[in-house]
Amino acid sequence: MYKLFLVCVLLFTVSTKAHNADPEKNADKTGTISGKVLDAKLKQPLPYVNIVIKNSKGTILTGGISLDDGSFKIEKVTEGDIVVSIQYIGYKTYSKNITIGKGNYRVNLGSILLEEETEGLDAVTVVAETSTIQQKVDRKVITIGKDLAATGTASELMVGIPSVNVDAQTGNLSLRGNQNVRVMVDGKLSNIPTAQLLKQIPSTAIKSVELITNPSAKYNPEGMSGIINIVLHKNTMVGFNGSISTNLSHEEEAKFNSAINLNYRTGKFNVYTNYSSNIAKNVNNGHVFRPENNSEQFFKFLTNNKSHLFKVGVDVYINDKNTLSLFTNQNIADIGTISNTSAIFNENSAFNQRQRFLADRKNNTAQYNFDYKLDFKKEGHNIELEVDHNIFDEENPLDYFVFLGDQDNYNDFNETDRVRTTVNLDYVNPLSDSSKLELGLQARLFNTDIDYSSTGDSFNSMGVLAPTPSTVFDYTRDIYSAYATYSKKFDKWTYQIGVRAENVNVEALALQTDVVSNATTSIPFNNDYFEVYPSAFFTYTPSEKNTYQLSYSRRVDRPGIGQVNPIREWSTPLVSSFGNQSLEPQFTNSLELNYTRNLKDRKGSVTAGVFYRAISDEINMALFIDRSDVRSGRIILTHDNFNDTSAYGVEISSNYRPTKWWSINGSFDFYSQTQKGIAERLNTPIETATIANIITETDEVDNVAWNLRMFNNFKVSKTISLTAFGFYRGQNKNLQFDIDPMFFINLGGRVSFAQGKGSFNLNFNDVFNTMHFSGSGTKPYQQDVFFNWESHTVSAGLSYRFGGGKYRAKSRKQRDNDEKSGGGFL
Repeated sequence: MYKLFLVCVLLFTVSTKAHNADPEKNADKTGTISGKVLDAKLKQPLPYVNIVIKNSKGTILTGGISLDDGSFKIEKVTEGDIVVSIQYIGYKTYSKNITIGKGNYRVNLGSILLEEETEGLDAVTVVAETSTIQQKVDRKVITIGKDLAATGTASELMVGIPSVNVDAQTGNLSLRGNQNVRVMVDGKLSNIPTAQLLKQIPSTAIKSVELITNPSAKYNPEGMSGIINIVLHKNTMVGFNGSISTNLSHEEEAKFNSAINLNYRTGKFNVYTNYSSNIAKNVNNGHVFRPENNSEQFFKFLTNNKSHLFKVGVDVYINDKNTLSLFTNQNIADIGTISNTSAIFNENSAFNQRQRFLADRKNNTAQYNFDYKLDFKKEGHNIELEVDHNIFDEENPLDYFVFLGDQDNYNDFNETDRVRTTVNLDYVNPLSDSSKLELGLQARLFNTDIDYSSTGDSFNSMGVLAPTPSTVFDYTRDIYSAYATYSKKFDKWTYQIGVRAENVNVEALALQTDVVSNATTSIPFNNDYFEVYPSAFFTYTPSEKNTYQLSYSRRVDRPGIGQVNPIREWSTPLVSSFGNQSLEPQFTNSLELNYTRNLKDRKGSVTAGVFYRAISDEINMALFIDRSDVRSGRIILTHDNFNDTSAYGVEISSNYRPTKWWSINGSFDFYSQTQKGIAERLNTPIETATIANIITETDEVDNVAWNLRMFNNFKVSKTISLTAFGFYRGQNKNLQFDIDPMFFINLGGRVSFAQGKGSFNLNFNDVFNTMHFSGSGTKPYQQDVFFNWESHTVSAGLSYRFGGGKYRAKSRKQRDNDEKSGGGFL
């Protein structure tokens, strides 16, 4: 009996130890909290909801955010009494007291239904004090806070966005050092030229900027460096609501932009209208020195921009399953340019030239959009049809007045008619709680007609002076594509694989008529090809603090109209630019790896990434020496295809809050690319050169460039804040120039009033007047360049929101994760 008692005690001890070893007991005294966040009315998942874990004294212990399907899981929660707080803009905060301890180490809160706020406009139009950076599966999202929103226009705001550079003279954007980037607004392309469009969008209208550097197969594969998508604020308030904004800046000339947005929404209808204007004069100056012939070129440009953009639209919520939306954009622009250029040869005045260039460009753009979405019974199961039609008409007369030189006055006349129609049919089917299938068809039909004539002589693409032929250029490109993507989530892994197949038909015809003989020359070009573009994304999230992402995609950069148009694009005394009609597309295989770390105590996050691009049939510049007069120094600029090349880079971005009153957004990007191009040079001094002295060679440059940005926001009080932005661009090079470093500092202040509905900001940009472009080159001639523009500006802005009503969560489908709900600016 005694032995039996000892055996029972032994078995009980082993059983107790085994029971205590159960993960439920958790030796390190921590637990796990999970659940799923849903909209209380629509029963739809709410992604990116903040889950905050506090102790009984209110101190934050840990936290996280919900995933795309609304689910969350917070691990390593300290044992004891805690409060789970679930917070999301536009919804009431959910709080629950929980005790983590014996028998309760794994807590599943189930489905948490968040209810809408009923306090009116402020509940859904709250804009964070500072901007934040978040790395998602296929894009980096910069949510625009009040700091960046006070910059003025979208063009000015982009200066502070990581990996994005803005050419201050042309307004063109580049991503990771490459201008082959597609710019979209709310997921849609526009026929409005990018530089012109960005100056018309007030920065206060922008909700976020998405950098899609490795787009999935669901996207149009054009744009070697990726896509920049500007997401605008939407108004989802029932009743009448609106906002107004205006901004004025000045250095040498005044620049003014304004906008008004009106929205009226009922249970079944949402009607909205927007208007914006940009009225601005801009001054640019430049100087080029060529030491080999002791010559100088001086440039001064005055651009007078007047543009007006209108939008009217309606969303019809037929029932819970059917949504119909229509809108139209109408844009009117008048852009005048006065350019004075001169070339001074200090040792041979016979070559001196002075010219004035006048342009009066007028264009009208019209966009018509139709969208119908059908939701099926299963949540997230839907099909959507969208038709987008764009029309662009432009007249661009150019008058050249030659005050000094051997060329007569002449005039160029350009008329452009451009039409683009895009039809999308998208189908989404959540196969399970953890997997999703997406299918789609797309047709992109594009045509442009350019009618050109001139009263003067011109230098053709080989530099020969002849009477300028009248040219009609017709360019058609039709693309038909289909895509499929499949995504699945299991445990801590998420993957998405996809493929897009495209058939492309390009037909181009240039008809050139000799003004003397009246003979017409036909220059046709056709290019038909079929291509497949795969993509793959893998995400590993071992904890709420760490995320790893690996992605791959194949992309194409098709030649732009300016690159294939054989008509003279522009001319100065020493440079003329022409397109190359026979350009082929270039293809890119892109590989990218990112890591995101959420900092302790929810003070911010750090995202670091590396990328590599293998490029075939690279498109780049070709520079030819004028063969009609080698000693004049005239250059012919065009484009051509080259052999394979590659590019790689590193990017680091972070948002961090050291104290309650100070927050920092910083980024560093480094990239390197081998650039190839044709550059002719002379093997003898220019004053004795002949055609026989021209050497044509393929030039190759290893361009290494880096940029550093830091945005500081200082909160003085609840209504007053100050900002300081610093930018530094390191020395780099391209095919023409070794470019000098550049830096600048912007300072600003902002005051909120009317309980946050209004704000007034004052900014002083480029405080030390150091923002300029300078560098030196050797091909085709040795030269030193310097360009500056109106960057040393003072600007003031005012914005105000009005109206009120209850928030309504229902909106149109988010195709490509870009909201389409009405009330947006464009």
